[in-house]
Amino acid sequence: MKIITTNKSASFEYFIEEKYEAGIVLEGNEIKSLRLGNVNMNDSFCFVRDGQVSVKNMHIAWYDKSDGFSTKNTRRDRKLLLHNGEIAKIAGKINRQGYTLVPLKLYLKGSLVKMEIALCKGKHTYDKKKSIAERDLKRSADRDIKNAGF
Repeated sequence: MKIITTNKSASFEYFIEEKYEAGIVLEGNEIKSLRLGNVNMNDSFCFVRDGQVSVKNMHIAWYDKSDGFSTKNTRRDRKLLLHNGEIAKIAGKINRQGYTLVPLKLYLKGSLVKMEIALCKGKHTYDKKKSIAERDLKRSADRDIKNAGF
């Protein structure tokens, strides 16, 4: 499994409750661009409409060696492939207050491109400050251990 990209801000902005693995529908030139790592998942999100899950606002750079007839829209909506039971479960939880569906990482599994999405609940500012303080405390403890020579 080769990780192409991760959404680093997702764990800071949300409490991650459940994770799902989904396939993604791409065009040939998009896959070539993904293999080169030309993708940005910042500000992307998922939504459920008409029994289908799609990812919106994910930027896959245009592959320069592709033909002129390929899609030029780099931020188009891309369909995610999930089982019907999973989609129904996700749609039921999204309709509740405070839940959202966020893409976490994009990776290659064999020759297939997979996306890990998560059902999340938003953090408040005091939760974010707490996670920053915990991260700083862990960083200083690691620094002290390294300097002590253990």
